[in-house]
Amino acid sequence: MSIFEVIVLAIIEGLTEFLPVSSTGHMIIATALMGIETSEFVKLFTIAIQLGTILSVLVLYYKRFLKSMSFYYKLVIAAIPASILGLVFNDYIDSLLESPLMVAVMLVIGGVFLLFVDRWFNKPTIEDSDDITYTQALKIGLYQCLALIPGTSRSASTIIGGMTQKLTRKAAAEFSFFLALPMMFGATAVKLIKYYKNGSVLTGEEINLLIIGNIVGFVVAIIAIKTFIDVLTKYGFKAFGWYRIVVGLIIIGLLLSGHSLQII
Repeated sequence: MSIFEVIVLAIIEGLTEFLPVSSTGHMIIATALMGIETSEFVKLFTIAIQLGTILSVLVLYYKRFLKSMSFYYKLVIAAIPASILGLVFNDYIDSLLESPLMVAVMLVIGGVFLLFVDRWFNKPTIEDSDDITYTQALKIGLYQCLALIPGTSRSASTIIGGMTQKLTRKAAAEFSFFLALPMMFGATAVKLIKYYKNGSVLTGEEINLLIIGNIVGFVVAIIAIKTFIDVLTKYGFKAFGWYRIVVGLIIIGLLLSGHSLQII
């Protein structure tokens, strides 16, 4: 991978990880257009740069992480369902990841759903995610399990899950950001362990690429989170729904035109 490719992928990761648009779908298009070949390091890179986006949440919402232990308990409870299913069905999920068509279809389906979600859940009563109960946290965690289907979007699943529990769009989005931390940190740790167990060793150049990717992802994620909250609060999900539909159709168009797309 070149530094240019690293920066582009990091920008895409930072922009799309916390938005309900599926970062996986965007990675498909980016890697196809840039002709990036799949390798063990490329697979590791796309997961490890999540550490930069995790740091952006910690920086923007550091006061939330200093409030009380109940905050952490709720995150753990919400993270349990997807963590268990992810471990149990890991091989099956990996096989689904081999199908760009699956990702494209889920992008379109999820996009159509987002066109109507504001109308369906329009009577929120909880304006602060700290006010949710442990039961509500678990239910949001169950919605996160939908994100195990490639192209669904973890953010979309958890934000909608929050809205079903009477959270405002802003509160649901913020809880989704917080819930990303244990999930993304866990995924990165597992990927690193597997990488070294397979006998791979990071070179000095690869470490530099990871550092650059995380720095770029961190900066872009901060901008994306702030912008997303403003747009979501004022305009809702409809624009994101149409955007997902367009991205899904682009992937389908690339497949029909004979492009051999790979998910990294």
